[in-house]
Parts: sequence; structure tokens; C-alpha cells
Amino acid sequence: TKKVFIDGEAGTTGLQVRDRLGKRKDIEIISPPSELRKDEETRKKFINEADAVILCLPDAASIEASKMVDADNDRTVLIDASTAFRVDDEWTYGFPELSKDQYEAIKKSKRISNPGCYPTGFIGLTRPLVDAGIIPEGTPLTINAISGYSGGGKGLMEIYESGDAEPWGSYGFSLAHKHIPEMAKYSKLGKKPIFQPAVASFDQGMVVSVPLHYAWLKSGTKGKDMHEALVKYYEGSQFIEVMPAGEAEVKEAGLLERGAFLRPDTLKNTNKMQLFVFYNDEEEEALLCARLDNLGKGASGAAVQNLNLALGFEEDAGL
Repeated sequence: TKKVFIDGEAGTTGLQVRDRLGKRKDIEIISPPSELRKDEETRKKFINEADAVILCLPDAASIEASKMVDADNDRTVLIDASTAFRVDDEWTYGFPELSKDQYEAIKKSKRISNPGCYPTGFIGLTRPLVDAGIIPEGTPLTINAISGYSGGGKGLMEIYESGDAEPWGSYGFSLAHKHIPEMAKYSKLGKKPIFQPAVASFDQGMVVSVPLHYAWLKSGTKGKDMHEALVKYYEGSQFIEVMPAGEAEVKEAGLLERGAFLRPDTLKNTNKMQLFVFYNDEEEEALLCARLDNLGKGASGAAVQNLNLALGFEEDAGL
């Protein structure tokens, strides 16, 4: 058995990670008594005793925790769920499906930065199309996204669960959301997208949508070409599924509520992500959509997937 310490286990992501690992026989969760959870010496001791540490902390606290690893400790794997290290070249970006190289890099890495929930959707949709030459590097894209309120942590959850919150709230009006740098980097677009997120009155789930004009794309591209590129890219993936192409097929497969609506919450409590390509070749327009659980593949599920790879377990253990 491997020892795992969840630093920040009382937070939204920490609780979910604990839940996913708690039933496993191959892992022993080590945790300090609750009154010592924030004690620096205690945390340092647990960090260095563990085979792997999952940091479920705000950015500044994650940076502090990463410095608590003893200089001669080259054994402990750190997996950070904050945004602190996501574009740091000394950390491995924890999106195994990004490429074959990424998968292998995570297996060897001692410093893994868990992706953000929205970037998981955006990068999952766009990176294969950039790699295939369909979306040219430097294309300025736009993202519309909707997330369940659990994405705002305990504070927002309390507001929504008390019944005091607005049914839908758009945000991110500074146009500098903390997820944007990793979106630009790992999509390989190199250009920061305009990102318009929103939160609504359901707890878990999200849909990330990217509208495309064919005029922006490689000449002659049709909807089916984008769909085929995604299918090829994720062939054999355990957690990412490319759904049927176009509205008619998606509808026929019973994937739209009442034949019209794409629900954001159908993958709740899973580590799965579904990718959709809606298109209208006559109008030369497409809409790429990713559906995932913001706390699943968007947070705790991905952390467990990365933990499994880094510690040599089956990739889907506990998932």
C-alpha cells in the first residue's frame, strides 16, 4: 500500500478526493488530527512521510506546501489542484489525454499540476484540431461555459443551498480569468481566448462551448473533418468519449433532453468527459461542446487519475 496525504482535505475537492480514495485497499490515507491540520510542522511531517500528497489548497498555500518537501526527498509525488503551477515548466500538466508523451511524463513526474475544470473542456476540444492543422495557431477563439455552483467552493455552495442565489450568474468580466493562461498554452493556440463563464443553480457539472466560423479554419474543413480528428485523437481513451457528429445524430442517440437541450449535469460523480461537434456546413459554422463534472474530470477525478499513473496503479483504479 502507498501512503497518501490530502493537504486541504476539508475543502470541496479534498472531500471528493478522500471519498474516491477511501474505499481502496492499495492506498492508506494518512491525516493529522483535525486540530493540527493547519500546523506547519505537522503538515511538513505528513508531506515527507507520504508517497504522494494531493494539495487541495488556495494558490498561495499550495506554493508554501510545495516548499515543505525536504531537500533530500526525491520520493514524494506532489499533485497540486490549484492554479499555482499549471503553466510552470518544472511541473507536469496533469492532463494524460493531452498526448502520448503527456501520459508517459505524468508516470515519471514527481510534480504534477492538476488542470482547471474549464481548461479541461476547452483544451480537450481544441488541442486535437490545432495538432491536425484544422485550427491555425494564433486563432482568437471565444468560450462560453456554464458550471455548477460547487465550482465556487464552500462559500458559494452555502449561498446556493440557502436559496438566496441568482438562478444564473455570468462572471469573468475582467477578461483575465485565472484559467486563461493554461488554455492558451496547452491548446497550442498561443493566443488567449475570450472566456465567458457562468454559474447556475445546479451543484455539479459543466458544458464548455467553443463557436467556430469555417473562415477561421483550414480551407475546405467540414464538420465531419473536425469530428473525425477528435475521434482519432481520443481512440482508446478510458475517460474521454467523442459523441455522434451533428445535432441529428446526437438527438437520435437520445443525448438531448426533450430532443433539444444539452444538460450540463449528466456526468456528475464520474471522471468522464464527452465531446460534441455540432455543425452547419451550409452556414459554415460549428459549435464544439465539452460536457464534464467540474468536480470529477475537472478536479478530484483527474487528481486520482494522475495519482494512479504516478504511483503505478491501473489508470482507472477507484474511478
